[in-house]
Amino acid sequence: MPDKNYKRHDRSDIFIHWFNAVCWLLLLLTGVGLIGNPAVDPFGSGYPAWLRSVVGGGGNLLAVHEGIGLAWIAGFILYMLVNFRGARFFLAEVFAVNPARDMAWMLKKMVLMTLGPKALKMVGADPELPDQGYYNMGQKAFAQASVVGGVVIAVTGVIMYLSDRTFGAEATGMVGWAVAVHFIAVGLVFAGLLVHVYMAAISPEERPGFKSMFTGVVPDGYARHHHRLWWEKVRTEPEQGSE
Repeated sequence: MPDKNYKRHDRSDIFIHWFNAVCWLLLLLTGVGLIGNPAVDPFGSGYPAWLRSVVGGGGNLLAVHEGIGLAWIAGFILYMLVNFRGARFFLAEVFAVNPARDMAWMLKKMVLMTLGPKALKMVGADPELPDQGYYNMGQKAFAQASVVGGVVIAVTGVIMYLSDRTFGAEATGMVGWAVAVHFIAVGLVFAGLLVHVYMAAISPEERPGFKSMFTGVVPDGYARHHHRLWWEKVRTEPEQGSE
């Protein structure tokens, strides 16, 4: 008999996840193309010049980057209006950290991924991970970085967008700081994104979680093993599950 499935994501949640992913990818590709320093060229020599030639110059590329950024911000505002309850639930879950349980999960997970269970047993620690709720601590950490980093990226991006449209010479210092902070925030979020992509899409044990970002549901076995505290809550609620 197949596992019972539990609803995990609404259609609006799935949409905003992939909308965010596409926008981040396009913003990264166009943003790197705007870098005029040859010493900073992560995609290989000549990428910025090539991309600028494709879109008809640096001015056009900047307009494309700004347009995608404004659409990204507008998309999140629309999501908040359409599914405010879901957005509030997401923020409450990812920022609710139990120091003892969640920090233990994070430390053990890092050791298991690098040194294996024997390393934990050698120091007398149980290699079994502490039970987790709707999100595990790894997902919470990335979500926290994404939310804070996303707000910083959006705010600094808007400041740069308005720099030659609204602000005067007196705002030069603020715009300079916005540029620096924008680049730092993008770098930190991108670093976390690489780990997130591996854990969510490549790691075999997380494959059901990845599929849920298309189907909206996860099987009983996955929910019980990876999100036991959440599973214990929803398994007694028939309306949350489906055969």
